[in-house]
Parts: sequence; structure tokens; C-alpha cells
Amino acid sequence: MGSLVKKDEQAGRAISQDQQQFLTFMLGGEVFAIGILAIKEIIEYGNLTEVPMMPDYIRGVINLRGSVVPVVDLSARFGRKNTELTRRTCIVIIEVASDQEKQVIGVVVDAVNEVLEIQADQIEPPPAFGAKIRTDFIRGMGKVEEKFVIILNVDNVLSIDDLGLLERVAEEDVSQLSGQGA
Repeated sequence: MGSLVKKDEQAGRAISQDQQQFLTFMLGGEVFAIGILAIKEIIEYGNLTEVPMMPDYIRGVINLRGSVVPVVDLSARFGRKNTELTRRTCIVIIEVASDQEKQVIGVVVDAVNEVLEIQADQIEPPPAFGAKIRTDFIRGMGKVEEKFVIILNVDNVLSIDDLGLLERVAEEDVSQLSGQGA
């Protein structure tokens, strides 16, 4: 599996700097995107364990092949209402860099659309004002067929402070689960 990851990273670097791939998804009626290299997988929404005393945007944790993975509701993280659950609601598992470590986090989205290739010259810098979310959450605005796709900066959306909180939650959950005796 490790060699597969390295090959995927090399393939990602081999893609011309003029062209980048993004997973697009719906959130509150708007199209957002995350760089494909940060995406680990997409899973059906379900089997979430709620964790008491967490911020509203943290839905809980899931067990992903034996690992405790925190799940963040992106809509709530952006200061909007919680994502309404439908048949198309899913969790996108992403890998976020924190210091020299990588943290796996799930994010709840309304629906996943497709993988798009967006030319670098079709990506504008984030707007200085007028966006409905914090501008430091936006990596850029991709122009696709006369419409804009908001390209997220996942490292800022899930900041180091938030990652520290999520790591503590995951560690506490693991110690509580192991103390219960399966």
C-alpha cells in the first residue's frame, strides 16, 4: 500500500503545474472543491458516535478500519446551519498536514459531484470580501463553464488549533473504548 501512495504522489506531481485535479461537492447549494491529493476516500454517512461537549461543527467520530476518525460538518464550520442529512449526504475522508504529521479527518458534505481538472490560469485568488465564508478558508476560485467553484484550503479550514482539539478527542475516545472491555 505504501508504494501505491508514493506512485499516486508522483503521478500528482507529474500533472502539469498548469492543470490541477479537484473533487467537487455540494454544500448548501454551492459547489466547493478540494485538491484530489488530499482525498483518501468517500464513504456513506452513518455509524457516527457523538462526542459530548464538542463545538457544533464536530459531528462526532467514526471507526474507519479500526482508527478513530473525527467528523466535521463543513456547513457548520462555515458558520451556517448543520448539514441536513439526505440519501446523497456522505463523508469525505481527507488527510490534513499538521506540523510534520498528517491527520485523517472526515468532512460531511451534501453530495459529491465529480473530479474536475482546472487549468491554473482558470483559478483566481480568493476574494478580499463578499464571500460567505472566511477568506483564509479559500485557496482560490476556479472558473468552470462560466461558473465559479470555491476551492478550499483544507489546512486552514481545519486549522492546527482544531486539529489539536480533534486529536485529543480521538485519543480520549480510544482510551474510553479500550477501558470498556469489548
